[in-house]
Amino acid sequence: MAIVVIGGHSRSVGKTSVVAGLIAAMPERHWTAVKITQFGHGVCSSSAQLCDCATGDDSWAIVEEQDRSGESDTSRFLVAGARRSLWVRTKQGTLAEAMPAFRKHIDGAENTIIESNSVMKYLRPDLYLSVLDYQTADFKNSAREFLDRASAVILHEAPDDVVPAWSGVSLKLFQGKPVFRVRPPEYVNDDVIGFVRTQLSSKARA
Repeated sequence: MAIVVIGGHSRSVGKTSVVAGLIAAMPERHWTAVKITQFGHGVCSSSAQLCDCATGDDSWAIVEEQDRSGESDTSRFLVAGARRSLWVRTKQGTLAEAMPAFRKHIDGAENTIIESNSVMKYLRPDLYLSVLDYQTADFKNSAREFLDRASAVILHEAPDDVVPAWSGVSLKLFQGKPVFRVRPPEYVNDDVIGFVRTQLSSKARA
C-alpha cells in the first residue's frame, strides 16, 4: 500500500483540489481518501472559521462519507473516484489518540491519500506534497514544521518578481526539491501527475 500526504501552508490554497485531482488522474490506484480536521473552541484549524467539527465529549471521531453530491471536501473525493472517503476530526493536539483507530480504518486499503500536515508526525508516507502560494501570508506551524520533508512543492504560478507574503519561513526549506507551478483553478497538471506516478512506481519496485 502506498500512502500519499497532501499538505499546505494555509486554508484555501488548493489542498482538497490536489487530492481530488490525483484521485481522478489515477483511478487504477483505487484510493482511500482521508481529510483530517482539527478543531478547538468551535474554530476549525484548517479554515480558522466557526465550524461543526466538534465531536461532543470525545476528542476524536472518524466518519466514512456516503454523500456523493460534491458539496463537502470528503464528498468531492468520492466524486473524483475514491473507493472510500473518511473524515477524521480531532481536538487540537489529540491526533495521536485517533491514530490507532485511523490505522485500522486504512488497513487493507490499496492506496491511501491524506489531506493533512499534522499526520506527518505519525506517518512516514511514500510521498508528501506541500501546496504553497506566495501571495497568501498565513503560514501554519504544521506546514513549516514538515516543509523540509516534502517530496515536492506545488506552487501557485505568480510573476517572477513576486516575493512570498509570508515571513519567518526560509525558501531553503524546499531548495533542491521539485517545484511544480500550477495555475488555479487547475491544481494538478501533467507534470504533477507524472511525478507522482513515477515516484510511486519506483517505490513499489524497490
